[in-house]
Amino acid sequence: MSLKDLIRKLRPDEIHWPTVGRTLGVLALLGGLGGGAVVAFGLFNVSARAGHLPGVSWVLHTTFRNSVAFRAHAEPPETLDDAGMVALGARHYDSACRHCHAAPGAERSATVRSMNPEPPHITEAVQHWEPDEFHWIVKEGVKMSGMPHWPATRDDDVWPVVAFLTRVGEMSGDDYARLTEKPDGRYCAMCHGAEGVSGNPNIPRLDILSETYIRDTLHAYREGRRDSGIMAEAMSQVPAEAIDRLAAGLAESAPSGEQAPSDDLAQRGRALAAAGGDTEVPACRACHGPWSEPLNPAFPSLSGQYAPYLEQQLRLWRDGNRGGTEVSELMHHAARALDDDEIAALASYYAGLAPAELDDTSD
Repeated sequence: MSLKDLIRKLRPDEIHWPTVGRTLGVLALLGGLGGGAVVAFGLFNVSARAGHLPGVSWVLHTTFRNSVAFRAHAEPPETLDDAGMVALGARHYDSACRHCHAAPGAERSATVRSMNPEPPHITEAVQHWEPDEFHWIVKEGVKMSGMPHWPATRDDDVWPVVAFLTRVGEMSGDDYARLTEKPDGRYCAMCHGAEGVSGNPNIPRLDILSETYIRDTLHAYREGRRDSGIMAEAMSQVPAEAIDRLAAGLAESAPSGEQAPSDDLAQRGRALAAAGGDTEVPACRACHGPWSEPLNPAFPSLSGQYAPYLEQQLRLWRDGNRGGTEVSELMHHAARALDDDEIAALASYYAGLAPAELDDTSD
């Protein structure tokens, strides 16, 4: 008689449930004791050289892929394919990720290849993933693999890295080198340009900002008071005592450029910047210019700043994801009632002004 037939013949009233319960309890106890012995006496070999038992790698990798597919639902931005997004992501990757996953045309080090699990070369790592899955992996990291989570709570600045990952499989070593070049070997200049003008609408120009604002912002990033995974990585490489000197150097460049022709969107932004909204909140111009009296250098000039960057920052202020200084609450009040069209209008207005420092702004 087969086990299946035996089970069918048994009637529930013939089963001695106390015995079944005791048997299951003993089995659970033995399992617990066995697991405890493995932990207490070091019976499991954690050596990376020894590797996993047969089948374990398949189970872990399959679990990983299914877990990502189950949880990855972020909607990619329309700008994901923009060259500026790809470039910004490449530069963060070069600083934070290249030492494990290498770069196009380069090899991983012998030490990295000895890790278990072994970090795949970037050209292999990006195969068979969708943008929303890239976003989840970069944001959340992967347990027991050495893959860290994003070093910030906001996740909009994960998308430039995703943009890079969607393109890196097509890049040559020369392509990658051009994207990650450091002018005169200067780390900050890789993103912000040799004269503080990045030319990338996703990266703010620094030539219009005061030394005070740059210094306060760099300290905020380094201390975690202002949230950005990209800048958290950058500032982790700068000693706190070097920030004042760095800010002075970054503020040396004098802004240059012409005012752009004003269209209907910019004119609407001009009216919004002058009017203010809530009676407790001053008009944008009262802090960011143009203004008839000297303004506090702790406020940033917005004249000539890139519109996409301004839109992103205003959305962060509106949604409560931006901070960093003692006046943060003022900006939360100022931005919380703005809709997307108003944000676009304000960004268009300020981006169209001639690049200028705070008290030199005019329209």
